[in-house]
Amino acid sequence: MTTVQAYAAKAAEAELEPYEYEAPNLGPDDVEIDVESCGICHSDLSMLDNEWGMTEYPFVGGHEVVGRVAQIGEHVPALQVGDRVGLGWSSRSCMHCDQCLAGDHNLCPSVEGTITHQHGGFANKVRCHWGWATKIPDGVDALSAGPLFCGGLTVFNPLVQMNLSPTSRVGVVGIGGLGHMALMFLDAWGCEVTAISRTRSKESEARELGADDFVATSEDDALAQQSGRFDLILNTTNANLPWDAYIQTLAPRGVLHTVGAAPKVEATVFPMIMGQRSLSSSPTGSIATTRLMLDFVARHHIKPMTEVFPMTQINDAMDKLRHGSPRYRIVLTR
Repeated sequence: MTTVQAYAAKAAEAELEPYEYEAPNLGPDDVEIDVESCGICHSDLSMLDNEWGMTEYPFVGGHEVVGRVAQIGEHVPALQVGDRVGLGWSSRSCMHCDQCLAGDHNLCPSVEGTITHQHGGFANKVRCHWGWATKIPDGVDALSAGPLFCGGLTVFNPLVQMNLSPTSRVGVVGIGGLGHMALMFLDAWGCEVTAISRTRSKESEARELGADDFVATSEDDALAQQSGRFDLILNTTNANLPWDAYIQTLAPRGVLHTVGAAPKVEATVFPMIMGQRSLSSSPTGSIATTRLMLDFVARHHIKPMTEVFPMTQINDAMDKLRHGSPRYRIVLTR
């Protein structure tokens, strides 16, 4: 048994309070991680508030973990005590279903979440199956790496899934926690990148992050002027968008892909048929894609923009996420 010191909420929308629990004996395929830092994702806030109707209390969030391997089970390969690893949204999958064997571990029918099936990384320790504890390579900044394991992976995964070409023209909707990482990834990928936001308040910063062009949708006919332009539109927001208008910005065979959890998509089918355009979506990513992303980040020196709080100020950090505008991800340190 291991005693874990954590921060937990006892009810929806409650403050996080110091919380102690006993973790059972380590399983043969599991690792225990000493947490060094943990990002706060909007999904942590959604789970805290029970927006998805599946939160169990006391709730310990935190699924953008960076830390050192403290213990390994007897069947754990390729990891050693002391290795620095990261852990994201998923903490384990079966490793034997068709999806896992195909490398789509995140689509496993029995995949378990780091904060949905267990206590997460707002703690001094967290556990997972060894496959989901990914070594952090040299060249990746450890302090800012946590947000890569959820937000970063979420926007990197479509680049791989879509077989995106360096000559592709891509629009990124929303310049925030997800969108700012998408701009950096796509710029390094070699694409022509357009940032799309409601106003021009973030234009300068978006261009610094890698955007070649900027579209402010509040301006007259802004989207209409982009007709037939993009091979891919990547939506990182949870807003109700004018879906038909965005579909019209797609080139033939273009894809409107959403990783933001918009409540509903309503679109007219005929324009999609005529241009062979399509709608798609995706969750985070697989174990293999996580490793690929980290190698890409190391090669291109990509570093998420973060604001750092000590974990003792977790409620201040959560309040800033709930009511403020962090630039662009929050990381808690121990």
